[in-house]
Amino acid sequence: MKKLTLSISFILIFTCSLIAQTPEEISKGINILETQVYTAEEDTELLKLYETLRVADVSDGMDMVGLPGTGLVNPAIHPDWVDTEKMTHVIRGIAVTARYVPTQRPALPKPGEDFAQWEGHFYNTYSPETFTKIIRPGTIVVLDDVEDRDIGSIGSNNILGWYRMGAVGVVTDASSRDTDEVALEKVPLYLRKKGRGIRPGRNELESVNRPITIGGVLVCPGDVVVADGDGVVVVPRLVAKQVAEFAIKILENDKAGRRSLYESLGRPLDSTVK
Repeated sequence: MKKLTLSISFILIFTCSLIAQTPEEISKGINILETQVYTAEEDTELLKLYETLRVADVSDGMDMVGLPGTGLVNPAIHPDWVDTEKMTHVIRGIAVTARYVPTQRPALPKPGEDFAQWEGHFYNTYSPETFTKIIRPGTIVVLDDVEDRDIGSIGSNNILGWYRMGAVGVVTDASSRDTDEVALEKVPLYLRKKGRGIRPGRNELESVNRPITIGGVLVCPGDVVVADGDGVVVVPRLVAKQVAEFAIKILENDKAGRRSLYESLGRPLDSTVK
């Protein structure tokens, strides 16, 4: 009853806040879903629960909290590379989000304008990587980009820079270029397709650390993202601890069962059953 009362109170406050908006305020645009902010310590504590969890475990945990099918990103978004020996492609982290949209700006420099100068201005003014200012250890960069166009918003240079800043991986619903080099660098990347073009003349930054959608799934800043060879799952922050607690038990039981099979087959134990 207490939880229900709190929910109703929240809805009333939320509804009243919308009613209070004047037409003039609404015409300037409104952010309905608020961005929740968490400390680095809170993120670190939560991620400890996810250290060994697989997408399958987390998906089952979501079922157990009453969210079956929720958070399962379209399987078209897949790993750029897979390491089945050390599992270095597997990522577990906290979402930092950004949304790029198709641009309506000229796709070419003005007559007589130097291309490199135009390109640099476009990058810095219209299509920057503002989200890099809030990357910290444990971050997963989640980009809602222009999936219908050939844009390599991610490349071997900038993704390695994000990795150096603390990002454990990147998920995009669009494309990346330099995918051979990204695989060689071993920076975990989950993408829809390979791309080639640059951002200038093709897209521009719409928002940073706001709710976005990736492969049909809502991703809010601060949500937990887990990705492996099975795909990507997004866990709402509100239920992330509870999901992890269920998922840990599921993984423990799975390991015990497979470990018994390994032993009966005389197979050496690997990291997935220890």
